[in-house]
Amino acid sequence: MMWWWDSDHMGAAGWVGMGFMILFWIAVVAAIVVGIVYLVRYAAGRPDRDRLPQERPRQWQTPESSGTGGAKSEALRILEERYARGEIDREEFLRRKADLIP
Repeated sequence: MMWWWDSDHMGAAGWVGMGFMILFWIAVVAAIVVGIVYLVRYAAGRPDRDRLPQERPRQWQTPESSGTGGAKSEALRILEERYARGEIDREEFLRRKADLIP
């Protein structure tokens, strides 16, 4: 019998094989994590639901927010929100509202 056959030491091929095995399992775990993240983000069908309405793709826009009438109502809604938060005063609110509504 050969002296290296019964040895407890691992040769170079064993170390290389073990390294590839570790890389394989890291890739498997990374693929699972990426898959879970993908499912969580895209399960609702709206991956960018935090975008502003003007940044959303056209198919996500509601009839009120598309076209000229919808743009005016959207602008008026934003103006009202800014006035409610106190970002603009009453005079500026009325002036800008008059510009939006003829």
